[in-house]
Amino acid sequence: MAFQFLQNMPLDEAKTLYLTTLLDHGFAPAEETIPVGEALGRITSRAVYAHICAPHYHASAMDGIAVRAADTFGATETTPVVLPPSQFTVLDTGDPIPEGCDAVIMVEDVVYEEDGSARLYAPAAPWQHIRQIGEDVCAGEMLLPSRTAVTPAAMGALLAGGVLEIPVYRRPVVGILPTGDEIIPPTTDPAPGQIMEFNSTIFSAMVQEWGAVPKTYPITRDNLDDIRARVAQAAAECDMVLLNAGSSAGREDYSCQAISEVGEVLCHGIAIKPGKPAILGCKGTVPILGVPGYPVSGILVIRELLQPLVEHLTGRTHAQVETAEAVLSRPVMSGLKYREFIRVRLGYVGDKLMASPLSRGSGVVTSFMKADGILEVPQGTEGYENGQTVTVQLLRPRAELQKTLVVIGSHDPLMDELADLFRLDGQFYLSSSHVGSMGGIMAIRRGEAHMGGVHLLDEKDGSYNMAFIHKYFPNGGVRLVECVGRTQGLMLAPGNPKGIQCFADLAKEGISYVNRQKGSGTRILFDYLCKQEHVDGKAIYGYDREEFTHTAVAAQIANGSGDAGMGIWSAAQLYGLEFLPICTEQYDLLIPDSAWDTPIVQKLLEVLRSDTFRARLEALGGYTVNNPGTVREL
Repeated sequence: MAFQFLQNMPLDEAKTLYLTTLLDHGFAPAEETIPVGEALGRITSRAVYAHICAPHYHASAMDGIAVRAADTFGATETTPVVLPPSQFTVLDTGDPIPEGCDAVIMVEDVVYEEDGSARLYAPAAPWQHIRQIGEDVCAGEMLLPSRTAVTPAAMGALLAGGVLEIPVYRRPVVGILPTGDEIIPPTTDPAPGQIMEFNSTIFSAMVQEWGAVPKTYPITRDNLDDIRARVAQAAAECDMVLLNAGSSAGREDYSCQAISEVGEVLCHGIAIKPGKPAILGCKGTVPILGVPGYPVSGILVIRELLQPLVEHLTGRTHAQVETAEAVLSRPVMSGLKYREFIRVRLGYVGDKLMASPLSRGSGVVTSFMKADGILEVPQGTEGYENGQTVTVQLLRPRAELQKTLVVIGSHDPLMDELADLFRLDGQFYLSSSHVGSMGGIMAIRRGEAHMGGVHLLDEKDGSYNMAFIHKYFPNGGVRLVECVGRTQGLMLAPGNPKGIQCFADLAKEGISYVNRQKGSGTRILFDYLCKQEHVDGKAIYGYDREEFTHTAVAAQIANGSGDAGMGIWSAAQLYGLEFLPICTEQYDLLIPDSAWDTPIVQKLLEVLRSDTFRARLEALGGYTVNNPGTVREL
């Protein structure tokens, strides 16, 4: 492209020209794989999935004794149960749960007799005080989506999930070239006419803050041949070059000529003050930015013109910590004794910033990784009510939160895939909370979400979702969007050692079941099938043992703590489980009219209809994809 010496190009036009030209030359991020221990602050180039569950064994959450819960049934204050030493095992926090035991009783609740037996005054519930396999991380779950900064909490989650190395964007090397006859290295006693060279220190710190690696070259004197040779050297050794000083039109300002002889000059002169003499040049895919010698000008120029290029190669955006007022989507209870910090997910719905509390378990490191903010509950406060306005500390920029699609409803792994596709696109983000289909309907009714995943069976006619929409939205105001059909059935232990052949077999003695939480579509389907098959659900061992995701149920079965559980085919495939298909259910997305025309919802519909999304579902397996993104007639 032809250029004019000392142009006055508008800044936005210059930015567009620079990036477009570089992209045409092949300017693109590079990937490298590094150990998790070295990944703090790095940006993932691809989604990262857990290799193992965490915990990977059933662990005691308390100091106490491990027992078989059934042996304690009937214990009361007036009729205690006494267990001989052969019926319990003393263990400490973190110890593996012995074979045959399914509950832990805290040491404070145990009275030891002289003969070593244990006297109990209350029964133990199955699986109480046990950190079950996959409580924190389930193998195959997405731990980090693409273009995500690795935090200390994320490093712990990755290692807990058996991930030792991760793919990240390679840090670009930025060559910094100070020039000038009058500049000298920093000293405490400069002579008259000597100018200490500290711009390179400023620029080095800035590019490090943005995730790049600075490489400062020795000072080059004001000689065209020397400057040209230094620019050529840096362009061959670095991903970007900053040529400092000599960008104006003085008799010894050689930067523009040197850049043009090494590569090409796209623009010389930007319509900004300070910083007008900036030079936009390149050699192939390597940007060569001529920066004015005055430090304030240099800072402005590289912030406006170099930072976007660094971010393009690293996937990084700089976040500033701030606080905001948010509305709680669920109540938060807290003890009076403590000042408590609660992790929350955040997103704007309309003009309200909604806060959804995450898991508060001290062992659940993933909740910190997923948090968008921190809610502080002061000492002496019992908590906050649903719908109450609270102050939260933001862990993500407000701008990201304003571009976040808030999803509350039924769990499905496809939500993680949608979130990853959103991040790869770079325009919007997706934040999902798994509270079950009914929880999603209630969230939409209260105006707390842009969308909810639902798969609710109408027991009267076997249809899905329509009856519930008519019941809870009699006056309309919502749209039901087709997503997928998904195969639901019984996930069974590998080899099906218990010989489960049909749903009714769950009632047989010796079979342990893993259930879903109340209000979930899978739980409603299970209860419906119990009625159809004349099975007393509450008589099934494990009926009250609840998990919140399909993968969590699959993890329990895969690791031997359950024989069967209702779930989707993709979760069973992920864990290598046997699968007994029962039905293909309709998993739809409920979207309020108030959000329908927003750019973020329209982007969702675009992603739903994309070939990339369809390919990801085919890779997961167990889905029927017909017309995702189509509005169903209500």
